[in-house]
Amino acid sequence: MSARGYKEPLERLRRFYKTVDVEPAEGGFAVRLDGRSPRSPAGKALVPPTRALADLIAGEWAAQGEHILMATMPATRLAYTAIDRIGEHRGETAAEVARYAAADLLCYYAAEPVVLVERQARLWGPLLEWAQAELGIALHAVEGIIHQPQPHLSLVRAREYAETLDDFSLAALAHATGLFGSAVLALALQRGRLSGQEAFALSRLDEAFQEEFWGVDAEAAERTERLSMEAGMLERWFAALR
Repeated sequence: MSARGYKEPLERLRRFYKTVDVEPAEGGFAVRLDGRSPRSPAGKALVPPTRALADLIAGEWAAQGEHILMATMPATRLAYTAIDRIGEHRGETAAEVARYAAADLLCYYAAEPVVLVERQARLWGPLLEWAQAELGIALHAVEGIIHQPQPHLSLVRAREYAETLDDFSLAALAHATGLFGSAVLALALQRGRLSGQEAFALSRLDEAFQEEFWGVDAEAAERTERLSMEAGMLERWFAALR
Protein backbone atom coordinates (compact mmCIF):
# COMPACT_ATOMS: atom_id res chain seq x y z
CA MET A 1 0.00 0.00 0.00
CA SER A 2 1.29 3.44 -0.84
CA ALA A 3 1.14 6.75 0.96
CA ARG A 4 -1.93 9.03 0.78
CA GLY A 5 -3.93 6.47 -1.14
CA TYR A 6 -1.62 6.25 -4.16
CA LYS A 7 -2.08 3.00 -6.06
CA GLU A 8 1.41 2.99 -7.55
CA PRO A 9 3.90 1.05 -5.36
CA LEU A 10 5.68 3.41 -3.01
CA GLU A 11 9.09 2.26 -4.26
CA ARG A 12 8.32 3.86 -7.69
CA LEU A 13 6.57 6.98 -6.45
CA ARG A 14 7.76 10.40 -7.34
CA ARG A 15 8.10 12.59 -4.31
CA PHE A 16 4.64 14.10 -3.90
CA TYR A 17 5.22 16.39 -0.90
CA LYS A 18 7.21 19.52 -0.18
CA THR A 19 7.31 19.76 3.61
CA VAL A 20 7.96 17.26 6.38
CA ASP A 21 7.21 17.96 10.02
CA VAL A 22 6.29 16.30 13.30
CA GLU A 23 3.26 17.14 15.44
CA PRO A 24 1.86 15.74 18.72
CA ALA A 25 -0.90 13.21 18.08
CA GLU A 26 -2.88 10.60 19.97
CA GLY A 27 -0.42 7.91 21.02
CA GLY A 28 2.72 9.88 20.26
CA PHE A 29 3.99 12.18 17.51
CA ALA A 30 2.80 12.08 13.92
CA VAL A 31 5.18 12.32 10.99
CA ARG A 32 3.48 14.58 8.45
CA LEU A 33 3.98 15.22 4.74
CA ASP A 34 2.42 18.51 3.72
CA GLY A 35 0.34 18.30 6.89
CA ARG A 36 -0.88 14.72 6.40
CA SER A 37 0.50 11.55 7.90
CA PRO A 38 1.64 8.80 5.49
CA ARG A 39 -0.07 5.45 5.99
CA SER A 40 1.40 2.06 6.72
CA PRO A 41 0.67 -0.89 4.41
CA ALA A 42 -2.25 -1.70 6.76
CA GLY A 43 -3.53 1.86 6.48
CA LYS A 44 -2.43 3.11 9.90
CA ALA A 45 -0.99 6.57 10.57
CA LEU A 46 2.74 6.90 11.09
CA VAL A 47 2.75 7.89 14.79
CA PRO A 48 5.86 6.85 16.76
CA PRO A 49 5.64 7.08 20.57
CA THR A 50 8.39 9.69 21.10
CA ARG A 51 9.33 12.97 19.47
CA ALA A 52 12.92 11.81 19.01
CA LEU A 53 11.84 8.71 17.08
CA ALA A 54 9.40 10.70 14.97
CA ASP A 55 12.21 13.13 14.13
CA LEU A 56 14.44 10.21 13.09
CA ILE A 57 11.76 8.87 10.74
CA ALA A 58 10.85 12.30 9.43
CA GLY A 59 14.49 12.84 8.52
CA GLU A 60 14.28 9.90 6.10
CA TRP A 61 11.27 11.42 4.33
CA ALA A 62 12.92 14.83 4.19
CA ALA A 63 16.07 13.31 2.66
CA GLN A 64 14.23 11.77 -0.31
CA GLY A 65 14.96 13.18 -3.74
CA GLU A 66 12.84 13.09 -6.87
CA HIS A 67 11.63 9.57 -6.05
CA ILE A 68 10.77 7.91 -2.75
CA LEU A 69 13.15 4.99 -2.26
CA MET A 70 12.03 2.78 0.61
CA ALA A 71 15.35 0.94 0.49
CA THR A 72 16.92 4.10 1.89
CA MET A 73 14.36 4.40 4.70
CA PRO A 74 15.06 1.62 7.22
CA ALA A 75 13.54 3.50 10.17
CA THR A 76 10.30 4.05 8.27
CA ARG A 77 10.11 0.39 7.28
CA LEU A 78 10.76 -0.68 10.87
CA ALA A 79 8.09 1.73 12.14
CA TYR A 80 5.56 0.20 9.77
CA THR A 81 6.47 -3.25 11.12
CA ALA A 82 5.97 -2.03 14.69
CA ILE A 83 2.64 -0.44 13.81
CA ASP A 84 1.18 -3.20 11.64
CA ARG A 85 2.55 -6.44 13.06
CA ILE A 86 3.96 -6.37 16.55
CA GLY A 87 0.77 -5.66 18.48
CA GLU A 88 -0.88 -8.80 17.11
CA HIS A 89 2.26 -10.95 17.20
CA ARG A 90 4.04 -10.00 20.42
CA GLY A 91 4.39 -13.56 21.68
CA GLU A 92 5.65 -14.84 18.35
CA THR A 93 8.15 -11.99 18.05
CA ALA A 94 9.47 -12.48 21.60
CA ALA A 95 9.80 -16.21 20.94
CA GLU A 96 11.91 -15.42 17.86
CA VAL A 97 14.32 -13.46 20.06
CA ALA A 98 14.55 -16.50 22.36
CA ARG A 99 15.23 -18.77 19.37
CA TYR A 100 18.21 -16.63 18.44
CA ALA A 101 19.43 -16.91 22.04
CA ALA A 102 19.15 -20.69 21.73
CA ALA A 103 21.69 -20.63 18.89
CA ASP A 104 23.44 -17.38 19.66
CA LEU A 105 26.41 -16.49 17.47
CA LEU A 106 28.50 -15.57 20.52
CA CYS A 107 28.27 -19.14 21.83
CA TYR A 108 30.08 -20.77 18.89
CA TYR A 109 33.82 -20.26 18.90
CA ALA A 110 35.99 -21.35 16.01
CA ALA A 111 38.09 -24.49 16.44
CA GLU A 112 41.05 -22.73 14.84
CA PRO A 113 43.20 -20.74 14.25
CA VAL A 114 44.25 -19.89 17.77
CA VAL A 115 44.41 -16.15 17.12
CA LEU A 116 40.74 -16.10 16.06
CA VAL A 117 39.65 -18.26 18.99
CA GLU A 118 41.45 -15.93 21.39
CA ARG A 119 39.86 -12.90 19.75
CA GLN A 120 36.39 -14.40 20.09
CA ALA A 121 36.95 -15.31 23.73
CA ARG A 122 38.32 -11.85 24.55
CA LEU A 123 35.54 -9.91 22.81
CA TRP A 124 32.52 -12.21 23.09
CA GLY A 125 33.14 -13.66 26.55
CA PRO A 126 32.51 -10.42 28.50
CA LEU A 127 29.18 -9.98 26.74
CA LEU A 128 28.01 -13.46 27.71
CA GLU A 129 28.99 -12.60 31.27
CA TRP A 130 27.10 -9.32 30.99
CA ALA A 131 23.93 -11.06 29.76
CA GLN A 132 24.00 -13.39 32.74
CA ALA A 133 24.68 -10.66 35.31
CA GLU A 134 22.35 -8.04 33.82
CA LEU A 135 19.43 -10.14 32.56
CA GLY A 136 19.85 -13.59 34.08
CA ILE A 137 20.41 -15.06 30.61
CA ALA A 138 23.21 -17.59 31.06
CA LEU A 139 24.42 -19.07 27.76
CA HIS A 140 27.24 -21.59 27.34
CA ALA A 141 29.95 -21.21 24.72
CA VAL A 142 31.28 -24.21 22.80
CA GLU A 143 33.87 -24.91 20.13
CA GLY A 144 32.68 -25.65 16.62
CA ILE A 145 29.32 -25.38 14.88
CA ILE A 146 27.45 -28.36 16.35
CA HIS A 147 24.36 -27.09 18.15
CA GLN A 148 24.65 -26.85 21.92
CA PRO A 149 21.36 -26.80 23.89
CA GLN A 150 21.13 -23.78 26.16
CA PRO A 151 19.52 -23.67 29.62
CA HIS A 152 15.75 -23.59 29.31
CA LEU A 153 15.39 -20.97 32.03
CA SER A 154 17.71 -18.61 30.15
CA LEU A 155 15.60 -18.88 27.01
CA VAL A 156 12.46 -18.27 29.04
CA ARG A 157 14.05 -15.16 30.50
CA ALA A 158 15.03 -13.90 27.06
CA ARG A 159 11.46 -14.31 25.83
CA GLU A 160 9.97 -12.75 28.95
CA TYR A 161 12.28 -9.75 28.74
CA ALA A 162 11.38 -9.21 25.10
CA GLU A 163 7.69 -9.31 25.99
CA THR A 164 8.12 -6.47 28.49
CA LEU A 165 9.16 -4.08 25.71
CA ASP A 166 6.81 -1.71 23.90
CA ASP A 167 5.95 -2.53 20.30
CA PHE A 168 8.56 -0.19 18.80
CA SER A 169 11.36 -1.50 21.03
CA LEU A 170 10.36 -5.12 20.42
CA ALA A 171 10.29 -4.61 16.66
CA ALA A 172 13.80 -3.19 16.75
CA LEU A 173 15.09 -5.90 19.09
CA ALA A 174 13.80 -8.64 16.80
CA HIS A 175 15.30 -6.88 13.79
CA ALA A 176 18.65 -6.55 15.56
CA THR A 177 18.76 -10.25 16.49
CA GLY A 178 18.42 -11.14 12.84
CA LEU A 179 20.95 -8.55 11.72
CA PHE A 180 23.58 -9.74 14.20
CA GLY A 181 22.62 -13.41 14.48
CA SER A 182 22.74 -12.86 18.22
CA ALA A 183 20.16 -12.07 20.88
CA VAL A 184 22.97 -11.05 23.25
CA LEU A 185 24.31 -8.41 20.86
CA ALA A 186 20.80 -7.15 20.17
CA LEU A 187 20.04 -6.88 23.89
CA ALA A 188 23.34 -5.13 24.54
CA LEU A 189 22.47 -2.58 21.86
CA GLN A 190 18.92 -2.10 23.13
CA ARG A 191 20.16 -1.47 26.67
CA GLY A 192 22.98 0.85 25.62
CA ARG A 193 25.80 -1.56 26.50
CA LEU A 194 27.09 -1.39 22.92
CA SER A 195 26.85 1.07 20.06
CA GLY A 196 25.45 -0.06 16.75
CA GLN A 197 28.89 -0.16 15.17
CA GLU A 198 30.35 -2.10 18.08
CA ALA A 199 27.57 -4.69 17.93
CA PHE A 200 27.89 -5.03 14.17
CA ALA A 201 31.68 -5.41 14.35
CA LEU A 202 31.33 -8.12 16.99
CA SER A 203 28.80 -9.96 14.84
CA ARG A 204 31.29 -10.31 12.00
CA LEU A 205 34.53 -11.19 13.75
CA ASP A 206 34.96 -14.25 11.56
CA GLU A 207 34.41 -12.29 8.35
CA ALA A 208 36.76 -9.53 9.43
CA PHE A 209 39.42 -12.10 10.29
CA GLN A 210 39.16 -13.65 6.82
CA GLU A 211 39.34 -10.21 5.22
CA GLU A 212 42.64 -9.54 6.98
CA PHE A 213 44.18 -12.34 4.92
CA TRP A 214 42.19 -12.42 1.69
CA GLY A 215 41.02 -8.84 1.30
CA VAL A 216 37.53 -7.56 0.56
CA ASP A 217 35.71 -7.66 -2.76
CA ALA A 218 33.49 -4.79 -3.84
CA GLU A 219 30.21 -6.68 -3.45
CA ALA A 220 31.04 -7.78 0.11
CA ALA A 221 32.15 -4.26 1.01
CA GLU A 222 28.89 -2.81 -0.27
CA ARG A 223 26.86 -5.31 1.76
CA THR A 224 28.93 -4.62 4.88
CA GLU A 225 28.41 -0.88 4.50
CA ARG A 226 24.66 -1.30 4.09
CA LEU A 227 24.34 -3.50 7.18
CA SER A 228 26.61 -1.19 9.16
CA MET A 229 24.31 1.72 8.37
CA GLU A 230 21.33 -0.36 9.51
CA ALA A 231 23.09 -1.06 12.81
CA GLY A 232 23.68 2.66 13.23
CA MET A 233 19.99 3.33 12.63
CA LEU A 234 19.07 0.79 15.33
CA GLU A 235 21.35 2.55 17.80
CA ARG A 236 19.58 5.84 17.11
CA TRP A 237 16.20 4.10 17.26
CA PHE A 238 16.78 2.67 20.73
CA ALA A 239 18.24 5.96 21.98
CA ALA A 240 15.14 7.76 20.72
CA LEU A 241 12.93 5.48 22.80
CA ARG A 242 14.81 5.92 26.09
